[in-house]
Amino acid sequence: MDSGLVQSSTFILCLLLRLHCTSGYGDEDDYRRKVSMELNPGQTEPSVGVDVAHVRAVGSNDTLHFLFCSHEAPALMLVHTNSSSSNVHINWTAFLSGNYSGSLRVEPESSVQFSSAVVFTRLWEYDDMNDTADPEHVAPSSFFPSYELKDFSWKDLNATVNLTTHTATLCGRNNSKSFMSNGSLCLAFSAFESRGRDSVWPSLLHNANSSQLHVWLDNVIPRSNQSRFVLELQSVSSAEQKGQVDVLKSIDDEYTPSIFKVSQWVSSPSNASSEILGYTQWKPVAYRTAHPKFEDATPCRHSDPVLVSQLPPSGWVRALFRDGLQTSTLNITFSIAGDPFYNVTNYLSWSVLMGLGNPPQDSFSSLVLTIMAVGLGTPLALILFGGVGACVFKKKQQPQGYEPIN
Repeated sequence: MDSGLVQSSTFILCLLLRLHCTSGYGDEDDYRRKVSMELNPGQTEPSVGVDVAHVRAVGSNDTLHFLFCSHEAPALMLVHTNSSSSNVHINWTAFLSGNYSGSLRVEPESSVQFSSAVVFTRLWEYDDMNDTADPEHVAPSSFFPSYELKDFSWKDLNATVNLTTHTATLCGRNNSKSFMSNGSLCLAFSAFESRGRDSVWPSLLHNANSSQLHVWLDNVIPRSNQSRFVLELQSVSSAEQKGQVDVLKSIDDEYTPSIFKVSQWVSSPSNASSEILGYTQWKPVAYRTAHPKFEDATPCRHSDPVLVSQLPPSGWVRALFRDGLQTSTLNITFSIAGDPFYNVTNYLSWSVLMGLGNPPQDSFSSLVLTIMAVGLGTPLALILFGGVGACVFKKKQQPQGYEPIN
């Protein structure tokens, strides 16, 4: 049998075995943090509409601080320190009087290695009368006045925070606009002790260094029969942010049916472009019902990030960050041409991860590995054993010594 064929077969089989061995939980995947949660640390008197849920995730020699905040535009902030004893301190007197700068600190300040924030600043609605689902190519007159999230009335986090599961849900509405008077925009926050996957679509993969926000728009009265929405995000980082969102492709859609991509917006130090300090990651899909089925999925797209000169309109972000840090903004556009408009279900949801270091990456699932093993392994086995059989048969047909002459 051809030795090259044997070597090729062996190589592919070994590759399949290697994929199987590395697709599970390695050392990094097994990493765990000790997670605790508190609401409004250090606060002695309740203040309606000014809440911050603080998650402290302690590692072997570092700490992650996640801060989910409701004052003005809602925000999720991350601070990474190289100390396992660092903590959050808030000067409530200064903050509540409007003296934001410096009123939120993570101490010791010398232990802070990286900090970032994602702020949900604005919700756009436009009349997609030509069904293009492309807000960049519709007339400016097609846009309705935007919903400024800094002007929303946000419900008390104390009613939804769960200190055991490290979750909290924030819902708000703009009472000054009748279209939002009965509907709401909600953000559900989750922090994690270890690697895992959300049970509901898009089933984002998370680890001990990440947190998640599930965002949904529910029962908002659309201002036209062809309304579509665009969500504006702003990101603040103590490191340089890439001027683009990387889109990674996969052949595995087991956990998010029909979606073979993941988008990630990363921050890196300016002197080491290959190193990733933090990220925002999502799958380019939204859902039109609270308990989605396959047909309820709708694609979403992002614009290119654009640098802006000011910090986002969030009191908590201005309390932690100083001017001069890099701030960028981008838009998430929901739906594509031909998809149902918002008024069909009056519901839209989207999920995003925020975390430290390299974003979690899906490896090949057991299902895909099995298909690959059957699809590639079976032909290779037939070739291998067929070749061996042919050689044996050929050898048996060869004459053994001299034949007698009649």
